Amino acid sequence: MALRRFAFFVVLITMLGVAWHAQALDAKSPYLTMAPLDQYLKADRNAEIALARSAAPESISRDAEILILGRHDYETATPGKNGFVCVVERSWMALFDDPEFLNPDQRLPLCLNSAGARSHLPLTFKITELALAGLSKTQIFDSIKAAYDKKELPMPEPGAMC
Repeated sequence: MALRRFAFFVVLITMLGVAWHAQALDAKSPYLTMAPLDQYLKADRNAEIALARSAAPESISRDAEILILGRHDYETATPGKNGFVCVVERSWMALFDDPEFLNPDQRLPLCLNSAGARSHLPLTFKITELALAGLSKTQIFDSIKAAYDKKELPMPEPGAMC
């Protein structure tokens, strides 16, 4: 009987600790839901293109395909000639436990070689689609996990880099 009571208290304390930790994380995460779309879009198209190009040396980025975020998904702003793709990703491409996950001010320029573009951009497009649809962080995570489980998203290719 004493062992059962002890086990009950251990479980209770553990559950309270988990609940407190979750509340503490939520308090530290002001970006639990998506902000209005306009906050994620760059008003100046040329500034978005310049930021995307900043992800690689000019010798690469001048002939790279440039993608910019539109109202529904990423759009080609400049077609490429060298197999590289430069893009400005948004905060929803951060790790799922990042407290800035849906922060509209976070932007990450990156430039991918062709293998990187083939294996990383489908993930970027899928997460962006889910984020723009207004899904929560948890729903996005669950959808991406399911897409990988069903092999709907590619794994990184050998030689992929950004």
